[in-house]
Amino acid sequence: MTKSPLSAKAPGAETPPTEISALPEESNSLPSDPQLIVLSCLLVLAILTAAYIAADIVLPIVLAFVLNLLFQPAMRQLERVHLPRSLSALMLILAFFALIVGIGAAVSGPASSWAGRLPDGLQKLEQRLHFLSQPIQTFFAFMHRIDGGQGDAGFSLSAVLLKGTQHFAGGFFETILILFFLLVAGDTFLRRTVEILPRYSEKRQVVALSQQVEKDISAYLLTITLMNGLVGLATGIAMWATGLGDPVLWGVVAFLLNYIPIMGPFAGITIFVFAGLLAIEGSWAAFLPAGLYLLIHLVEGEIITPMLLARRFTLNPVLVILSLIFWFWMWGAPGAILAVPMLAITKIICDGVAPLNAAGHFLEG
Repeated sequence: MTKSPLSAKAPGAETPPTEISALPEESNSLPSDPQLIVLSCLLVLAILTAAYIAADIVLPIVLAFVLNLLFQPAMRQLERVHLPRSLSALMLILAFFALIVGIGAAVSGPASSWAGRLPDGLQKLEQRLHFLSQPIQTFFAFMHRIDGGQGDAGFSLSAVLLKGTQHFAGGFFETILILFFLLVAGDTFLRRTVEILPRYSEKRQVVALSQQVEKDISAYLLTITLMNGLVGLATGIAMWATGLGDPVLWGVVAFLLNYIPIMGPFAGITIFVFAGLLAIEGSWAAFLPAGLYLLIHLVEGEIITPMLLARRFTLNPVLVILSLIFWFWMWGAPGAILAVPMLAITKIICDGVAPLNAAGHFLEG
């Protein structure tokens, strides 16, 4: 049955028995026109092909649209105090930019310090994990192949990192530019759509549907971001308490990894195991950071977040994994971070649009 609040009946309303029995079949029925199905599949395939080929252009646009939905509650609050949209958008953009720059400046020093400890640290890890000596040697061989067998591996890795940093910076400023104009535009596209529709009933339906879908998406993104921030805060405090140090670095790592369900926490556990073995001398104490990180993730992922999001925002875990793999292949790490938000946005839209209710029901966990 349809999950969107738009389809909920008013309290006390009576529905004939024939409509009750026909509603689930109608709302979750698949399109019966084979030509429409084939054309829809071709359209999706064409969009994905364009997204892969033009990733440098499409990825910043998608990220800007997601951030636009995330910032909508703040834009509405600023509009209530009668601030112009352009000024409100500029304030949010500057705050977001300052946050990114501040976090980058805070983690760059600790990250460089940990990177400098890796050459000697890997030998220490090999001594403490002697039973894993063969996999570690395989890892060294793999890294040597990545560097192309060059003698100056550091120069090769530095060049790769510099190239990646320049690529990220270009895409970041493109995202900021698109985001600013999306925030300023506001409901312009919705108003143009309403002006095109011929009947008043269709105008009302489109406005109500778009507002509800935007509200649901904004609530989902805001809830997930706040929970990830709390996970990062708790992780940073836990790492400081265990003696691992650099709480800002580990908090940011936990915050970003929590956007990637299942695979992100596994990567986080691996990172904290190796960091604990490098920084903490005791055998059992070295695994304490990873254990505390796992505990924080279980409390957040299994208790708090499901309670806040409710069932209508849950996703099929198999589709989540497939989405992570697919978008990581398409766009790399940014695609993995955006995979689940994009899947959730797709489900919310399908739940709100009656012809797409069957797809929304299929995506549900």
